[in-house]
Amino acid sequence: MLPPSELAREVVRRLDAEHGRPTWHQRMPPLEELIACILSQHTSDANSHRAYQRLRERFPKWEMVLQAPTSEVEEAIRPGGLANSKAPRIQAALRAIAEHTGGEVSIDFLYAMDTESARRYLLSLPGVGPKTAAIVLCFSLGRPVIPVDTHVFRVSWRLGFFDRKVGEARAHDLLQQVVPEEDIYAFHVHLIRHGRTVCKAQRPRCEQCVLADICAYRPLAKVSTSAR
Repeated sequence: MLPPSELAREVVRRLDAEHGRPTWHQRMPPLEELIACILSQHTSDANSHRAYQRLRERFPKWEMVLQAPTSEVEEAIRPGGLANSKAPRIQAALRAIAEHTGGEVSIDFLYAMDTESARRYLLSLPGVGPKTAAIVLCFSLGRPVIPVDTHVFRVSWRLGFFDRKVGEARAHDLLQQVVPEEDIYAFHVHLIRHGRTVCKAQRPRCEQCVLADICAYRPLAKVSTSAR
């Protein structure tokens, strides 16, 4: 097996060759990304997108979301599921932001902060955990931070970066230590694509995988297949 840092470079090199090098672009401004991420928790992408669109149509300004009765926010985001818990969470985060800025409902000040300070601030907000903070840092601010979703976690432990039992939060720290900064965005995007199309949760397509010969899971998959 390759040492973790060499493995990370080789994974990115091969997937770059397979799919092309991902180019970073801002997906959404920071506050929009934060709220969209809260809405995405424990639901599908389609449902969270629908909830976000309804929220913005009903309340074009974030100040309006903050000042609205919670029941109206709940109704707007109901298609995303768990509206009764997400609406108060969103309003609590917006309230904390307004208190921090002296009334402005914006986190654009994060652009001027170093990555660790921005991460600590995001984690101080109600309803924001390591994954949500990492998504805002990576996709809105372009910082070298790896969001660990279910695909990144699954592909990473199968490749042998860490034991499956460590959990997603600890996985973030372990990957940050071994993936070169210049490869972090590409690593994240590649592993999501790879997890969705090849290294699936059920019946991974190891025979089609360009990483099979450097994958710790591949021998186990062979044994599992032959035992059927």
